[in-house]
This record gives sequence, structure tokens and C-alpha cells, in this order.
Amino acid sequence: MGPRTAVTPSKEVKAVAGGGCGGHARARLRSSSDGSRYSRREVGLPNNSSSSSSSSPMLSNPKSVLKRPVSTEELQKPGGPYIKKTFTIVGDAVGWGFVVRGNRPCHIQAVEPCGPAAAAGMKVCQFVVSVNGLNVLDLDYRTVSHLILTGPRTVVMEVMEETDH
Repeated sequence: MGPRTAVTPSKEVKAVAGGGCGGHARARLRSSSDGSRYSRREVGLPNNSSSSSSSSPMLSNPKSVLKRPVSTEELQKPGGPYIKKTFTIVGDAVGWGFVVRGNRPCHIQAVEPCGPAAAAGMKVCQFVVSVNGLNVLDLDYRTVSHLILTGPRTVVMEVMEETDH
């Protein structure tokens, strides 16, 4: 089977944006421009932690999900162990549902299981090649995040994914 093609805003995306994931309502995670993830707890939900405020954001800055560093040259090498995939992701009221990290090349650090990116097929550890037709292999994650956040609600991304041997 060849590379995946773009997923259009169809029933799949509408179902994710409208009713949560698997019928379970939960707070959506949102990505900030610097790659941090935060979530606001719903008021009135039980809170078992000793936190003094249930509405303050929870910040985390996870370590890289990559097993080893990968160069842009390695990603572009003909016959290499990577395949290109293209996704069209329609952002919802919360965002696109993924976090970009890394530098030259950037990679997908996290994908919200119930978000638009997951519905399109995006996975952790994919390398970002282009955003809306612009090659971003030599950019850092802050610049790539800025391109996504300041661009149109629908983002077209090309990524490279390691093939299974």
C-alpha cells in the first residue's frame, strides 16, 4: 500500500469534534506555540490532587519520544527507511491535537488520541517535512508551530515515517 493521502473533513472529523472519543467526555488538551501541553480541568469535576486551584493549567514538558537523532539528510536519502505521508487536518475549537518538537528536523512529540490529527492518522515520532506546501525540514519547532498557529484552520502536512522492517 502506498503513502496515505489526505483525509478530508468528513464524518470522521465531525464525530471527533462533536462528541469526544469513544463516547467518553473529557477535557481536551491544547498545544501552545512553544510545544507545551496544558489542560484546564472542568469546574465541578472531582479533584483528587492536593492542588489549591482546579482551574489552573497543568504544564508538562516531556522528554523527546525519539529513540535516536535523525538528520534531514537521512530522511531525504533515496531508498532510506522512511516513507512520506500527507495529512489534511481541520482544526477544531481547541486546536489540531498534536505537539511539534525538535530542531532540523522537527518531529511529532504527542498526538491527542481524540483530536483531529489522530483522526487524520498522524502518529508520534513522525518527522515534519512541510506545512501548507512550505518545506520546514531546516526549521526549529517554534517556527513550525508559529506557521501552523498563524495559518489557516485547515493545515496540510507532509511527514516522514519510519517503515517497519
